[in-house]
Amino acid sequence: MYRPVQFAGYVALLLTPAALLISAVAGLSALPAFSAGSLGVQTGIALTLTGTAAAAAERNRVVDEFALDAAGFDRADGRDAIAVTVGALVTYGASVGAELGPVLASAAVGLAAGLALPRVAVPLYCGSFVGMASPAVFPGPEFVAVAGLLAGLAFVATAESFGGFGGKLGTIALFGCIITVACLGLEYGATSAPAWDLVPIVVPVAAVAAVATVLLGLRLELGAVVGSALVGTVAGIAFPLALAELGTTLATVAFCASFVGMSSTERLTTAGHVGVAGGLCGLVYLAVTPAVAGAGGKLGTTAFVSCIALVGLEEVRDAVAVSGE
Repeated sequence: MYRPVQFAGYVALLLTPAALLISAVAGLSALPAFSAGSLGVQTGIALTLTGTAAAAAERNRVVDEFALDAAGFDRADGRDAIAVTVGALVTYGASVGAELGPVLASAAVGLAAGLALPRVAVPLYCGSFVGMASPAVFPGPEFVAVAGLLAGLAFVATAESFGGFGGKLGTIALFGCIITVACLGLEYGATSAPAWDLVPIVVPVAAVAAVATVLLGLRLELGAVVGSALVGTVAGIAFPLALAELGTTLATVAFCASFVGMSSTERLTTAGHVGVAGGLCGLVYLAVTPAVAGAGGKLGTTAFVSCIALVGLEEVRDAVAVSGE
């Protein structure tokens, strides 16, 4: 029998990206510079949402392949939920207290966890994305702890849904942050317009970062967590040193796209697919600039949207091809 908690987790993984995209459209509409160009951006976001909706076919796979008995919350689940919370608090402390910044703080936690604590590396890395939240949104660690705990529960609930999709961990983190903001009456950061003039550099950087991650994780057998964390670490150090004005932005873009590279070969079968999804991730990154500013997990959700959009469009293409035979 399919557990209700699993279905709730599946729904959370659909609604969180939808909330990000809807927030982005609302933010774009509210900007003073809203124009026909921005309307084109809205259309692009709507197409991405269509691709996301196409991935609702995942429900059938989840029910068919992962139907479980009514087993309850066990010790391993509790360990993972705690690890997510710990990852959130450690990252927030490193980002804000030690002033490493969100990218380097999260990457450092992921790298340390992947190398020293492989059994809990995935939930710790998931929690690190919660800890990337801005202090303007979560002014203290107590708020991060609440978001981390909610994300930890979501981590357990989503264990059987959307496996192998890059960005899933960040989506779980954003879920925890969104619920915390809503329930505690907090506010997101200031809205800003997408820097579309950066497309020529953002898209290639994102594509390369995604491919580099999958090569590190799969070809060199370092694992997805270490591969992504290494890309984030290198980008977080190199870009700000090389490019004073754009360095922080490009480091963030590279780290965001590294989550695409965490996808399994069952989802994105070739390096080419990863590169395309990475490039798309760069575009989505710019498009969602106005959305939930300062929330942790936004980068991962951006990668998740990109991966699901590409896979969903391929599923639609295959379905059309079959119906035409």
